[in-house]
Amino acid sequence: MEIGKKIKFLRQQNNLTQEELADRCELSKGFISQLENDMTSPSITTLTYILDALGTNLSEFFSEEQEEQVVYGTEDYAVKVDDELKNETCWLISNAQKNEMEPIMITIEPGGTTYPDNPHEGEEIGYVIEGTITVVIGNNKYQADKGESFYIKPDKPHYLINNGKRPAKAIWISSPPSF
Repeated sequence: MEIGKKIKFLRQQNNLTQEELADRCELSKGFISQLENDMTSPSITTLTYILDALGTNLSEFFSEEQEEQVVYGTEDYAVKVDDELKNETCWLISNAQKNEMEPIMITIEPGGTTYPDNPHEGEEIGYVIEGTITVVIGNNKYQADKGESFYIKPDKPHYLINNGKRPAKAIWISSPPSF
């Protein structure tokens, strides 16, 4: 870790000059300059004073933030095949249950269905990528073809059916996660 660069970043983030930071810590501007250029190292006490003036502490300063994953590839997917219901569920975001929404890609073979989902809170939206899907909500059925989307308020039992002659595929997003 380059302590000097990190201190300089925090100083600039706080809109402070080297002189202003030095005054707040009872240090010289030259010392702050040397510190930011990694030409000197502060004692723990001095670093604590500097970090306090910058609105942080030793623990936060030295903790390395893990960069959140943004792009997910096939190696991140989890897939479950249900031979009985003739479908395949592919979770597109690993550990999505910790997020506010959970996207899956569902492939339903001809004559297949998804497991009936009991009523729950939230919202669900889907987009048909291939084929035709019948969306069943309670006693009502709605057809969604390739290129069409569907929206479900999941306050009734609901599921998807493929009554077609070829596989159907859809992206299905649930908020909060329920798959």
